[in-house]
Amino acid sequence: MRTLYLLRHAKSNWGDPGLGDFDRPLAARGRRAAPAVARWMNENGCAPGFVLCSAARRAAETWALVSDVLEGDPEVESTGDLYHAAPAGLLALARALPDRHAAAMMIGHNPGFHVLAGGLAGEGPDDLMRDLAAGYPTAALAGIAFDAARWTEIAPGAGRLTCFVRPRALD
Repeated sequence: MRTLYLLRHAKSNWGDPGLGDFDRPLAARGRRAAPAVARWMNENGCAPGFVLCSAARRAAETWALVSDVLEGDPEVESTGDLYHAAPAGLLALARALPDRHAAAMMIGHNPGFHVLAGGLAGEGPDDLMRDLAAGYPTAALAGIAFDAARWTEIAPGAGRLTCFVRPRALD
């Protein structure tokens, strides 16, 4: 069994037009949402053993805030490959996750995460599937479980959506 958590970075700040997209920091709303999602993860037993985080500033800041609250001590890797990755590239990164961890989290960006989550989740509770189809806001977290012995075995439509959490629902 494998569980992949896809956490979209928290809300970023667009206030400095001189900053490039890669270097945008989190907005105040994002700094509140990231720890709230981490608390939800703790309360619901979502404990990744490995985290693959986009190297973009807003994703790194999201992870920093989540890691301050999240229980456990996952192995963490930062990569530029998650930044603006297409769904096929994201799937390749997920299939390359280390097999020594049955649960892993990727922290990245839309539209790729929305398309990837929708493509991987072939089933799940109707309300979660509807919520996922409706959009993937900043700091949203999807959990997708696979009946797979290795990450290389995860495939489109083979996953079960186990959670889809929007930060506004946690206020």
